[in-house]
Amino acid sequence: MTDTRTAPYAALLLRVALGVMFLAHGLTKLLVFTLPGTAQFFAKIGFAGWLAYPVTFFEVGAGVMLILGILPRWVAAIAVVQLFVASTVHFGNGWGFGNAGGGWEYPIFLTVAAAALALLGDGKFALVKSKRG
Repeated sequence: MTDTRTAPYAALLLRVALGVMFLAHGLTKLLVFTLPGTAQFFAKIGFAGWLAYPVTFFEVGAGVMLILGILPRWVAAIAVVQLFVASTVHFGNGWGFGNAGGGWEYPIFLTVAAAALALLGDGKFALVKSKRG
C-alpha cells in the first residue's frame, strides 16, 4: 500500500535527484565538451552529430524543469525515451558502468527512475503541475 502522506515527498526527492543529474550532464556537454565536441562524440558512437544540440538543451531544460517542478510528470515521461536511447550505447559493454565504455546498469537505472517519477506524479512543491491525460 502506498503511504499517501509521504509519497509526494518521495516524488519530490526523486524529481530533484533526476533534475540535478540531467542538469549536470547537460552542462557538462555544453561547458566541458562543448557542443561541437559532443556532436563529434555522437557521430563517433553512431548517432547523427546534430542530435547533440537538442539532447544537450533537453538535458539542461529538463534538469531545471524537474528541480523547479514544472510539468515534472511529462518531462520525466519524455526523459524515459531519451535515457533509454542513451542506454543503447552501453548495451554491448556489459553490466558494470566501470567497464570500458561504461556498462548499461546506470543509464537503465536512470530510465527506470524517470519512468517511476512519470507514474508517481509531480511530487510536493511543484510550481506547474502536470495535468492528467
